[in-house]
Amino acid sequence: MRFRAAVAALFLALLPFGVFAEQSGALPSRAQIPSPPPSPAVPVAPSIAPGYRAPSVRQARPRIIGVTSQAFVGIALPDAIGMALMKNPSLAVAAGNSSIAYYGIEAAKGSFDVKLQVEPEVDHSLTAPQNPFFAGPGYGPISQDDQSLTGGVSGILPNGQSYSVNLSQTRTSSNEIINLINPYYLTALSFVLTQPLLRNAGMNAPKRQLELSVINNELTEAQTLASVSTTIAQVEDDYWDLAAAWRNVAIDEEALREATAQQRSNIRLARHGAGAPVDAVESGAQVAAFQSDVYSALENVGMVQNALKDAIASSPADAVWEANLVPTSAVLRTPTVPSLSALVQKAMKNRPEILESLDTLMQSVVDIAYAQNQMKPQLDLKLGYTTNGYAGTYVPLSPSNPLYSFICPTSPCAFTVPPILQGGLGASYNTLLQERYPYWTAALVFSQPLGNRSAKAQLAQAEEEQRIAQIELNATEQRMVYESRNALQSYQAALAQLESARAAREASEVVYASELRKFRNGESTTFLVLQRQVELAQNRGLELQAQTNLNKAVVEIERVSGDLLAQNGVNLQTLGSQALQQP
Repeated sequence: MRFRAAVAALFLALLPFGVFAEQSGALPSRAQIPSPPPSPAVPVAPSIAPGYRAPSVRQARPRIIGVTSQAFVGIALPDAIGMALMKNPSLAVAAGNSSIAYYGIEAAKGSFDVKLQVEPEVDHSLTAPQNPFFAGPGYGPISQDDQSLTGGVSGILPNGQSYSVNLSQTRTSSNEIINLINPYYLTALSFVLTQPLLRNAGMNAPKRQLELSVINNELTEAQTLASVSTTIAQVEDDYWDLAAAWRNVAIDEEALREATAQQRSNIRLARHGAGAPVDAVESGAQVAAFQSDVYSALENVGMVQNALKDAIASSPADAVWEANLVPTSAVLRTPTVPSLSALVQKAMKNRPEILESLDTLMQSVVDIAYAQNQMKPQLDLKLGYTTNGYAGTYVPLSPSNPLYSFICPTSPCAFTVPPILQGGLGASYNTLLQERYPYWTAALVFSQPLGNRSAKAQLAQAEEEQRIAQIELNATEQRMVYESRNALQSYQAALAQLESARAAREASEVVYASELRKFRNGESTTFLVLQRQVELAQNRGLELQAQTNLNKAVVEIERVSGDLLAQNGVNLQTLGSQALQQP
């Protein structure tokens, strides 16, 4: 009492000197009782479903919808990936697009196919007589019959040359009185070559289309491989999610069993008067909460199973939809992780997205080369050579023929057709092969559209496409760096989280066991025991999530590096081959 009185006296003595005087910014000397707050401003809530009460329902049997049997079907990760590669509809479509692109190459090559043409023809004509020499017998109409057969091959070459080789034969018979050879046979063998000197030399529309088709095939394959890589990563993620979902069911069931055992213990203690009835009620509430967690965990199993089945099933009738899938592959995987620079280098080398961007850039390069070629004037060199053949049946002149007196002024008539011109079709071919009657031609053909706006626009468009393709390539390379950094960061974080979660789970098990012993010795309460149960279940779930995150981080590193494709032996020829097969 003396000490308190002395302190109070000292306090009162110092007040005049301002030692404890209230200053700006100092704490208040004492709390002030506030004024009563005004009534809060709240909106008017309507009366919704007056008298509504949740209906009483029976406890549902925990099950997975669509599974015909509760017997578990084990599935290993390689099997799941293999089923996705063979049966996934999206991958089957991607493989089909790749095949279409390959057929596009064959179609483009068709521009250089040799074209064969055969044209048989029969002609008959009656022509009015023009004079006594060009008339039929008795100054009648001229009757002429032609039977011809023309055949040849033509085509173009990749560097722009065009060629044609044609062979023709004609048999002509006529009643024209001036004819000394009847019937006669005409044959001809011709060669024509057109060589572009400026425009279309080296680069032309068919060659451009072929090169674009080849690049498009590579581009489509790269897009398909990128889709495969994404699908494999998704299958692996779904697989580890399913493994985690089943383990989560086990964790929640274990927590439910422990809570149920605690509830039964509390009921026994309450019945013997050694515990309060509210403890049994409290533990019962916890049992109900854990029971709800089991149902939620099983619902998650069903949803993750459906996601995995959607990736590995070929159709709604696939038997896998009715299976209760359980992962069987080992969960823990801690591979040797490359450095950031090594991972980026592998991504730049292996990722199909890089090839996809490069192919897009190459398409613009081909378009620029073609557009620059089309800017040139057209100057073509045309060369032709034809050898002709002729033969027929000599018809001696009769004295009644008007020509007789001109050709045979003396009698007997000494005029005759040279033997080389007499004969049938074979004789005509003989003179053709001897090249007795050749025909040569050479020409230069020049043309240039005034203004040439189409070619200029094509060149400007191709240059803009190249600029965009280069930007996209740079963006893709930057994305490789971005994804590599994130993948390694996620892996490092997942390792640390797993270590922390494991330590927390082990500590929770120790604390829960200790709390349970204390409760049995009367040194703890039901509330604390239930609290430790909840903490243990949560920490087990956190460890499980950390393990799943680690597995997914490994999958992401493999996807980013491009190793997923090599590890799973992706074959575009068999990709999606079972997508249309019914089970």
